[in-house]
Amino acid sequence: MVNEFSNDDVPIGPVDASVVPRFAGIATFARLPRLDQVPRADIAIVGVPFDSGVSYRPGARFGPSHVRESSRLLRPYNPVQDVSPFASQQVADAGDIAVNPFNILEAVDQIEAGARQLSEGGTKLVTIGGDHTIALPLLRVAHAQHGPVAVVHFDAHLDTWDTYFGAPITHGTPFRRASEEGLIDMQHSLHVGIRGPLYDREDLRDDKRLGFAIIASHEIQLEGLQSAITRMLDRLGDRPVYVSVDIDVLDPAHAPGTGTPEAGGMTSRELLAMLRELQHVNLVGADIVEVAPAYDHAQITGIAAAHVTYEIISSMAPRER
Repeated sequence: MVNEFSNDDVPIGPVDASVVPRFAGIATFARLPRLDQVPRADIAIVGVPFDSGVSYRPGARFGPSHVRESSRLLRPYNPVQDVSPFASQQVADAGDIAVNPFNILEAVDQIEAGARQLSEGGTKLVTIGGDHTIALPLLRVAHAQHGPVAVVHFDAHLDTWDTYFGAPITHGTPFRRASEEGLIDMQHSLHVGIRGPLYDREDLRDDKRLGFAIIASHEIQLEGLQSAITRMLDRLGDRPVYVSVDIDVLDPAHAPGTGTPEAGGMTSRELLAMLRELQHVNLVGADIVEVAPAYDHAQITGIAAAHVTYEIISSMAPRER
């Protein structure tokens, strides 16, 4: 059951937890209505259960359902951002884009087609993966609507490598392909939270050439969170912004359920604080990827991803400036 309103201008919100217990009913994201239960949607939450592009641990195909299940405890008012994200805009769960798990190129085309259809009429997409391969078709759709977008990419890894075993499209290559295709704003894009060993120093030179600045995890530790926020906002400027969050940007203590964990990552508190600052930019789309529930414990990773999604939706909410 969802809240019903006769006025189509009033958003339909989550199931009332005082009527239906949080542990009951179908687990849409934050217990929001399905897309077919609303006349329109400002934001559509969509899952892409695809992980055929991974290079290490599989399992992110089960991420969308895990994050939805982990989102049951989310509440309608965000006190830090001072916004009710489900009351000021219509947010709905669009279900999953079903794609071919045996053919990466076909899957990428299917994701792009599904995302284009869902975003018709100006609906913003917040996509739950799945592995990071899905960012490439999502950026193609964002580019078709907004031109080159400033990408803020939260991740332990650069994801601007060229190929894996000769394959040009994997979870380690989406931002290289996006840069080569002209999808990103090369003067305003950046990675946040990068850490761990690389293959070669050339990886960093390549990454800079492809249009990314870097705020590394150790820089957040040494220079402080506020410095990282200032650097991020200065880099993004007033461009249309697409945010891509690989949950492995968090330290494994905060997100064990992921495919390529790296020690020394951000805390969930630091990540949420940076995402809240995106309320100050023109946020046009987002993805949250690489949640692999088989490696999760007590929904630690799923809950973190659910709150990441919630803060992004809150940052998209309209408000007086």
